[in-house]
Order: sequence, then structure tokens, then C-alpha cells
Amino acid sequence: MNWTEAEIYTSTEGIDILCASLLDIGIKGFAIKDSEDFNEFLENKDGKWDYIDDDLMGLKNCETSVTVYLPDNSQGAEMLISLKQLLKRMKERDSSGSWGRLEFEIKFVKEEDWANNWKQYFKPLKVGEKLLVKPSWEEYDGSDSRTILEIDPASSFGTGQHNTTKLCLELLEKAVKGGERILDLGCGSGILSIGGILLGANEATAVDIEENAVATALENAVKNNISMEKYHAYCGDIISDTDLREKIGSGYDIITANIVADVLIAMSTLFRSFLKPKSILIISGIITERKSEVVDAVVEAGFEVIEDAEGDGWAAVMLKIK
Repeated sequence: MNWTEAEIYTSTEGIDILCASLLDIGIKGFAIKDSEDFNEFLENKDGKWDYIDDDLMGLKNCETSVTVYLPDNSQGAEMLISLKQLLKRMKERDSSGSWGRLEFEIKFVKEEDWANNWKQYFKPLKVGEKLLVKPSWEEYDGSDSRTILEIDPASSFGTGQHNTTKLCLELLEKAVKGGERILDLGCGSGILSIGGILLGANEATAVDIEENAVATALENAVKNNISMEKYHAYCGDIISDTDLREKIGSGYDIITANIVADVLIAMSTLFRSFLKPKSILIISGIITERKSEVVDAVVEAGFEVIEDAEGDGWAAVMLKIK
């Protein structure tokens, strides 16, 4: 397998929070380069080192960074999008700038070419029993009578290729019976909310903290011939924005939330306020190591597990209000 190397520039103070955040989006291996660590080593070495290679001496003045390796396939393409969004969120949280510049450089593939290069990995994909997810540039003959969900993700997460999205769509197919109102929190490309309508839901509201994601979701809704009377999208953070929560309203039958563990835990006490009694919550974007932690928080907030699913280190869970 080929790999894409991404070097993320941070600071000594930012290393721990960056590495923890990388784990949450499924990046489990990284190499850390920190000038402060190396300078401390030089100051405290006990004389057993007669020679230090010049390349290592260059670490004295290096910019602190965390390097990760992403597979050169569809999963890696989705992970790169997640990485971009993660660094943007971290910059917004780091008002003092103590975590460094939080930018990355790619080797093996020029970053400016990535927008087109990643398209080679996005092929028509059958999901569940009913859907076929495809980008606009791929043809599909429709011979198996599946419902076509056309998604152009642009810079937003959600093509169906990543296990978090695929697992969520499969659970959503089981949850939709017809006529539901869906709330999609962390909508990305809009794939879940649009998929819900194509499966039989009546209307959907999509929310994301990224303006580009909201615009992309609306564009994808139009691509799938969904009326804007049935599809609404808002930009903002429901955790901190009470006005946004009021605008979204309540009375939903299904919530989908394909985000990351820490955000799901932070949202856990808010989910019930958007739902009707006995309604459904589908959460995803959870690495399996943190599944029990997330589920425990949501159960404590008044839900019970109906079904869960796992694939390649990721988990999705369907719950209902007790």
C-alpha cells in the first residue's frame, strides 16, 4: 500500500492535545519532532555519546511537528478531510496561539492537487439494501433498482466510503419507516440527511460548524432533487449557541450525529431536547476504544441501546429515548 505523509506543525504545548485529537479521528500512529525535547537531551546527556549525527543536531532548531501517515486510498482521502477540519477547530479553540500554527504539509502528493487526486478513490458504493452512493462524475446503470444518492463532498467529510458514514447509513435505513423528520448534527457533505429523505423521511435539518459544509450539503440536496421546503441547513455550534438550538427546534423523529467521541459526549445532554418521545438517535465517528465511554454518556442522558455495528476499528450505535 502507498502512503501519504502529512507533517502537522504545532508547539510543545500543543503536542498532547493534538495527538489525543488525532486518535479521535482514527489516526493511531504518529512521529513527534520537538526541539525542546532534543535540547533537553543535549543538556542532560551524561557523556556516553561521543558523536551525534548532523541530521539529529538539526533538531535543535526544528519547528515542533507531528507526522502522520495516511493510506493512499478512499479511507485516507476521508481522513485528510477530517484532519483539515480538526485543525480548524483547534485553531478556533486556541485563542492564545499556544498550540502553534496548526498547519500541515503533504509529501508524495502536492496539497494543491489533492482536490482532484482524491477523486480516483470515490467510486459507486452499495450501502445497506437500498442505497447506491456515487459522485456526479461516475456513471451507474441502475440495473439493480437501488436508490441513487449522489454526493460531491468538496472539502466536507462524507462520501460513504469511510466506515463511520457507511455504518451510519446502514442503521439509518433500518430506522426510517416513512414520513420522519431528521436532524443531522455535524452534517458534513449532507450524506446522512439527504440519504434519510431518499429512504423515505419527509424532511431534514442539517447543522455543521463549517460554512463550507453547510453550503455543500445544500448543493448536494439540490443534486438529489430535494426541495428546499424539505431541507434546511444551519451553520453553528449547538453546544454553545442557544439561539441556534431554538432555531433548530424540537419534535424530530431521528437524530444522526457522525462526529467524534468528545463532541458526542459534550452533546449527550442535548439530544433529548430535539427529539419526540421514543425517538431514535444514531451516533457514529467513534473509534472502538472509546465506544463504551461515549455510549455510557448517552445512556446516562436517558437513552437505551437498540443496535450497534462495527467495522475496521470504528463503531456506530442506534439508541432510543427510554
